[in-house]
Amino acid sequence: MNSIFEPVYRVNTQRKCVALTFDIGWGSKELNPVLKVLTANEVKKATFFLSGPWVMKRPKLARIIKTLGYEIGSHGNRHENYTKHGDKWIINEVKLAGKAIRRVTGVNCRLIRTPYGDMNHRVTKLLGSLGYRTIHWSVDSLDWMNPGIPAIIRNSTKMVKPGHILLLHASDSARQTAKALPFIIRRLRRQGFDFVTVSDLLKLEKNS
Repeated sequence: MNSIFEPVYRVNTQRKCVALTFDIGWGSKELNPVLKVLTANEVKKATFFLSGPWVMKRPKLARIIKTLGYEIGSHGNRHENYTKHGDKWIINEVKLAGKAIRRVTGVNCRLIRTPYGDMNHRVTKLLGSLGYRTIHWSVDSLDWMNPGIPAIIRNSTKMVKPGHILLLHASDSARQTAKALPFIIRRLRRQGFDFVTVSDLLKLEKNS
């Protein structure tokens, strides 16, 4: 079992489940298509990591995520590498993001994905002391590179195992994610997977 001071890449479980996670840092065009795909395919559980500035700029979109019942985590405030900054800077950034998300959605975040996934032991220990679990990923779609829909589908489904965390984006830079997502969902279901939140995975971890 991972301690709160260690990053979570996956959870060891026999249950055939996977957590779809979406990072959002900017833009307003790509989120609604992603949400429409999730709704149309009856995916009721997913986790969205939201940056503080995005939430403040797009409060209606942030509240839609909450209203639809999806889990919300923090993606920090400024999109900068935490390992290049001192503890005071990190603490301030995390608190700013947490305050913004709480003000807009009412969610008191306990999950965080650092910008760029950048972290080290100092950072994750500090985040743990602030009450956050640092969530990384075990499967990277590379959708932010816009490598083509077939590549995103392949990256997202080829090596998935029970308890894995899949990294996707719903920022405007990821222009192909919504088009690839229906195929990802169907393929993973054909492989026998169901979809859970990151918190659901962590509960499985505790019970293992």
